[in-house]
Amino acid sequence: MSVRTEWNNLREVIMHRPGVEIDYAMLAPKPFLFERPYKTTMAVKEHEKLERYLKEAGVRVKLLKDVVMDMFESSGKFREIFLDKILKIVRYEGDKESVAREEKAFRDNISVLDSSTLFNLMLIEPSVLLKSEGENGPDYPSVNSNLPLANLYFMRDQQAVSNGGIFFGRMRMRQRQKENSITEFILRSVYENREQFKSINGSGYFEGGDFMPAGDYAIIGTGSRSDLDGALAFINSGISSAKEFLVVENPIYDFMEKEPRDQMINMHLDTYFNFVSKDAVVTSPVLAKKAKGTIYSHSDGVPKKVSTTTLSAYLKSKGVEIIPLSIAEQLSYSSNFLTLKENHLLAVDSSKVLRKLISQNVFSPSTLAAIDHVMNVEDGSNMFPRSRAAKDYGLDFVTANLSELTGGYGGAHCMTASIIRG
Repeated sequence: MSVRTEWNNLREVIMHRPGVEIDYAMLAPKPFLFERPYKTTMAVKEHEKLERYLKEAGVRVKLLKDVVMDMFESSGKFREIFLDKILKIVRYEGDKESVAREEKAFRDNISVLDSSTLFNLMLIEPSVLLKSEGENGPDYPSVNSNLPLANLYFMRDQQAVSNGGIFFGRMRMRQRQKENSITEFILRSVYENREQFKSINGSGYFEGGDFMPAGDYAIIGTGSRSDLDGALAFINSGISSAKEFLVVENPIYDFMEKEPRDQMINMHLDTYFNFVSKDAVVTSPVLAKKAKGTIYSHSDGVPKKVSTTTLSAYLKSKGVEIIPLSIAEQLSYSSNFLTLKENHLLAVDSSKVLRKLISQNVFSPSTLAAIDHVMNVEDGSNMFPRSRAAKDYGLDFVTANLSELTGGYGGAHCMTASIIRG
């Protein structure tokens, strides 16, 4: 478990294949933190192709469910803990006698259930309401789901991996807060060196999509998800050996400041920023200039404020070139790519995503006007990674059609937990 920079050769990732839990999100996309509804069957196929692209690039891909099933069969200790978790998750309600009877039956029969069923129960958190149908008949069951973990396929966010191991954060939104305990339990069981695990302390929030390691320095985003307390908790954990950290406030466009704040706009650093190499990043120059940041030194083990700056100025001081994104590209997940190795990307096909977003009326009138202005000036078929700026820099890439899956608000970067780079 080691990721020193965001551009070192990608060796191993963990992903979660979306399952029945995402069907629930289609009932109410916004409350489930999704950007829009989508066709779940097509989304799963997109996820399968994303996995295939990674494997073809030589990346080891572990699916979360497969990991659990393997551990369930091979480790008695894991099996015992996992079964105990399921017993605490599944609930029964109704007549006291009926509840006691069915709780006992579930405890007695749980060893009969296979690990796939148990994993699904963990994701949907069912409760069974038992209604009496009279003395001669069985109880009538009504099954509800407490909160299906529909966002779990965005495996980047529950934790951040640095050169020192894994840091488990805390999710800001209640809809996602249970994900941290699930991934922490599983990853601690799979990767046994406990010295390489740290967990957030205090009351801060920290999500993996806000962390970008760059060797001797790292960039951490703060805003609607991660906050300053969370960023400082990560720095203080010592999980990263970076000597310097830039903590930036994730920005919004000027014209959006007069509108009701959509927390999904630039919720994470990787929604508008990403590294392609030690010498270049992909970002919106407009947002990079607006992103205010504080530099913290960590050379003596204690973070100290050094100075304030902007993301744009900080990158310039490091000699890092900006490959620019327009607002149309940025809002179509262009920065949410995976760097497979220096200057070689697994990128989102942003032109297909943009067409989907426009057809589903996702954008506000002012945002759509800004996008239309850009598209009238530029060739819409040559969006990043096929843009002139990307070609001039010499980026190599393969594109993945994620036009359905991105409806959950995230691209290839969000959907993968990078475990090993180098």
